[in-house]
Amino acid sequence: MAAAAPTFRKRERMTSNLLMEALFENGNSQSVTAFPLRAVYQTIERHRDHDPAQILISVPKKRFKHAVDRNRVKRQIREAYRQHKQLLWEKMTEGEEVLVGFIWLSDRHYPSKEVERRVVKILQSVSKG
Repeated sequence: MAAAAPTFRKRERMTSNLLMEALFENGNSQSVTAFPLRAVYQTIERHRDHDPAQILISVPKKRFKHAVDRNRVKRQIREAYRQHKQLLWEKMTEGEEVLVGFIWLSDRHYPSKEVERRVVKILQSVSKG
């Protein structure tokens, strides 16, 4: 019997405005780019009910005017993260958690395999640094 595929649970999503402000406004964050994606990340102390990582996906309306296009890109990023999140989770210690914000930089679509390669590259960079 094959092992179940990893899931993307709600508690893996960054929903707290305080965490978003901490990620983007405090100046303690780091950034890595793998075009067409940029990731802003920060390691914080883990709360007891959180997973080792929380992510945020942003596809600006400036890049894609139609919601269907923005949703497609978000779906591609989310799926690539879901399949490869163990790259990040394995490197986290017991008392820490990483916040990652994925930001789409391009105004065109990319194949899912290409998006997946870029997400993996970002996750490897975040787990090292």
